[in-house]
Amino acid sequence: MLRKAGEPRLNIYGDSQLIAEESDQISAREASMTACIVGWAHTPFGKLSGETIESLIVRVAGEALADAGIAPKDVDEIVLGHFNAGFSAQDFTAALVLQASPDLRFKRATRVENACATGSAAVHQGIKAIDARAARVVLVVGAEQMTTTPAAEIGRNLLKASYVREEADIEGGFAGIFGKIAGLYFQKWGDQSDALAMIAAKNHKNGVGNPYAQMRKDLGYYFCRTESEKNPFVAGPLKRTDCSLVSDGAAAVVLADVETALKLKKAVALRAVEHVQDFLPMSKRDILKFEGCSHAWQKALAKTGLKLGDLSFVETHDCFTIAELIEYEAMGLTPEGQGARAIAEGWTQKDGKLPVNPSGGLKAKGHPIGATGVSMHALAAMQLMGVAGDLQVKNARLGGIFNMGGAAVANYVSILERIK
Repeated sequence: MLRKAGEPRLNIYGDSQLIAEESDQISAREASMTACIVGWAHTPFGKLSGETIESLIVRVAGEALADAGIAPKDVDEIVLGHFNAGFSAQDFTAALVLQASPDLRFKRATRVENACATGSAAVHQGIKAIDARAARVVLVVGAEQMTTTPAAEIGRNLLKASYVREEADIEGGFAGIFGKIAGLYFQKWGDQSDALAMIAAKNHKNGVGNPYAQMRKDLGYYFCRTESEKNPFVAGPLKRTDCSLVSDGAAAVVLADVETALKLKKAVALRAVEHVQDFLPMSKRDILKFEGCSHAWQKALAKTGLKLGDLSFVETHDCFTIAELIEYEAMGLTPEGQGARAIAEGWTQKDGKLPVNPSGGLKAKGHPIGATGVSMHALAAMQLMGVAGDLQVKNARLGGIFNMGGAAVANYVSILERIK
């Protein structure tokens, strides 16, 4: 049960003076918090030979519980994020998490899916269980194995996250959809090839320090900007360096209610979580505005009383560089049509006024669909706990996450803050 405003915070070290001093500072914030991340695990992303969807799930489930210091028997609920859409012959996967420990047997387990935002859908579902007081501890796992699928089939699978009736014949598959978006953006706001190359170069530079990233290589602006045999055009104005990678991988987080979390060794609170769903057909909306993204950010910031500039960093969904560019505008970092300013003036660099994708993003990290959103939450928690290693943003205090499914259809925003 959440403590009332003004009550001393639980402290396993028994420092009553510290409790009193901190109580007034965080009580108002805690009153609106229901869940905290208390542990996590993350596999490398990439082509993981010898792994299966089952082995990936089991691995991170066990490691996350160990990291949290929570016994499997104390888990109340399990949520698995797994997109699949044809990537795995095993399509009924929620119960695979139970194989991490015999003590998980007979726990509630559910698989959730919301296209490329599947991982965040799983995290948010776990938070709802805690918010409803149906659970105190929830194990959330996100996983995908994509590289064992033939390339043509991968394209068909990913197109299932579009409005098939109107968009399945767009040349280039899902890259073609974002290539079309990029082309329309260029027509309206001018050629943004420089900005897209800067975004790609930034994220690949950041990814060098990410031990989980599929591509840990600083490609540089010139390589990303120049068409070449190694960097050909893929769809519309998008080159290979503008597109995220096909990946295998898994991540997990352990969620606990605030009272339980404050008794453990670490607690990163979810100060706000918002989910906004938009129309699936691109023909029913202005695809250059990512309005669902805007609404999700506005609701999350309003709930916390924060401004975007209060955040220490943002992990955002750069499935394609054009997506990150438009997301600058949708989150309110720049006015519409001026997203290029944010990257050109260095605002989103790791040492800028709002670092975006200090992890390297999907661009460097890879994009195993079901794992992506869980990965974002795990890496944000690492930042806020000050244990992100070479990825660490200096003095990280508040973190924001945006994870989307389809072309800005499923829109998830989380705002996180360390409270212990």
